[in-house]
Amino acid sequence: MHVLATAGHVDHGKSTLVRALTGQNPDRLAEERRRNMTIDLGFAWTTLDAGQKIAFVDVPGHADFVPNMLAGIGPVPAVLFVVAADEGWMPQSAEHLAALDALQVRHGLLVVTRSDLADPGPAGTQALAKMRTTSLRHVDRVAVSSTTGAGLEQLRHHLAELVRDLAPPDASGPVRLWVDRVFTVRGAGLVTTGTLPQGTVEVGDELVVAPRGIRVKVRGIQTLGTQTSTTRGVARVALNLRGLGRDDIRRGDALLTPRRFLDTTVCDVRLHHTGDARMPKTLMLHIGAATRAVHVRPLGTEAARLSFAPALPLHIGDRALLRDPGRHRIVTGVTVLDVQPPELRRRGAATLRARQLATLSGTQAEAQELAHRRLVRRPLLEAMGVRVTSAPVAADWLADPGYWQEMAQRLTVLVSDHAAAQPYSDGLPLETARQMLGLPEPALVAALVELPLVLRQGRIVHQGEKLPEPLATAVRQVRDVLQRAPFRAPEAQDLAGLHLGAREIRRVVRAGLLLCLEEKVVLMPDAPQQALARLALLEQPFTVSEATRALDTTRRVSLPLLRHLDGQGLTLRLDDNRREVVRRRGG
Repeated sequence: MHVLATAGHVDHGKSTLVRALTGQNPDRLAEERRRNMTIDLGFAWTTLDAGQKIAFVDVPGHADFVPNMLAGIGPVPAVLFVVAADEGWMPQSAEHLAALDALQVRHGLLVVTRSDLADPGPAGTQALAKMRTTSLRHVDRVAVSSTTGAGLEQLRHHLAELVRDLAPPDASGPVRLWVDRVFTVRGAGLVTTGTLPQGTVEVGDELVVAPRGIRVKVRGIQTLGTQTSTTRGVARVALNLRGLGRDDIRRGDALLTPRRFLDTTVCDVRLHHTGDARMPKTLMLHIGAATRAVHVRPLGTEAARLSFAPALPLHIGDRALLRDPGRHRIVTGVTVLDVQPPELRRRGAATLRARQLATLSGTQAEAQELAHRRLVRRPLLEAMGVRVTSAPVAADWLADPGYWQEMAQRLTVLVSDHAAAQPYSDGLPLETARQMLGLPEPALVAALVELPLVLRQGRIVHQGEKLPEPLATAVRQVRDVLQRAPFRAPEAQDLAGLHLGAREIRRVVRAGLLLCLEEKVVLMPDAPQQALARLALLEQPFTVSEATRALDTTRRVSLPLLRHLDGQGLTLRLDDNRREVVRRRGG
């Protein structure tokens, strides 16, 4: 299905044209029929000869009902812009065109109606001239008479070509249905209608009502007057909802896929057509079918911060417009750049923010958003409208590659500086590193630890760090002894004679040069593997005495070494205090 809106001055024949195309009267209110004027949104549909289904959102043209008009055109991708041949361009023609241009609606047709009452040429030429500098500059022109039927077949042909050029919507995208009508049906309950621009809705789906956050279930779906179990955008849909009262939802609310939109009361936007330097501080924001009074804080000449309440479910790249209701004019269109902007508290923050916003494209580009935010959780980025393809750096955290590399380099420097300032410490504590790097979670610091950095017992060390020369000399002497007799660990007095106290031994162990068991028993780092090879040659199970003889050492060394092997799961201690080597599969 394809959905188009009408636009144009009051009484230029929009509803009559829709009725001529569809055979349905879009004016549903008795007051509309009595006054022969569209007041609220109307809907009708038809099927073209080529089989394309088209639904029309018929909007009011009178100046008093511009908010209703904006609710109708906001979610649709294309428009039938109507100008009467006998009246030509009129004030509401200009305001409707300004709204469409602000929303960057690029697809449509110019339809010159009432061509049986006047030559359609001058009105069409004048309208095309007005459109020449707008987003609708490339529309085709068709002259029709809804009374005589002249030009209707040509119009249907142009409609078929128009909808063929429309970009296919993303059926897998998140649902955001701006509600433009709410009513109750006897025996069915609450029904809402709207234009579904993308995504898929199925009976039984759970949706969220924004801004109230109420969760509802889809009980039934109707589209083009037909019940269905599923529908996908673009479509005009009526949803029968379970879990809502009549006062729980109204026009301008939105039905959303859970967790795929960010409800916000402040956003930064790019301004379009910013020639008016007298922009009021308070304007009306129109997006979809929603309207909010907003406070406008300029950020340079091309961007602004909008603050409003209640919240709106926004995505980066959303198009909206600002209107001055007091002066009955569209002030500017806007593109949403940031739906979770930083606070502006310090002097000069607004100027800096304006420079940052100038670098943003207003598109949902993952690389751009990661560069802008540097570090962000995946669910939050997806709720901003960004399709995520990159892998997280830790848990659900995503990082800009350049920023992440910078953090890794900074961590290396921090570990080296810490080792230089405290040469005998056990390393840089993980929490200290987190605070110094300004990261929100210790898991992010741990993810940055890569060789030559290693994480040991909550502290980060440099595996190949250089030892002070006196310490390096002492370690060489110990290692020389152990190379000749691997399990003849130096006595405590020998270590003291080499000035190897507790903190010096910790530093050497951290550097991976020695292994320290309980009670200052110092061995080579590969001593457990060498011991296991000798013990595997014994008759299993074996006693401590047998192990001590096999290792050519004393119980001062063999007991803590055996306990170390037990702890590593390499040997198993039996009830009678004997042990056996644990045989590994494939070993």
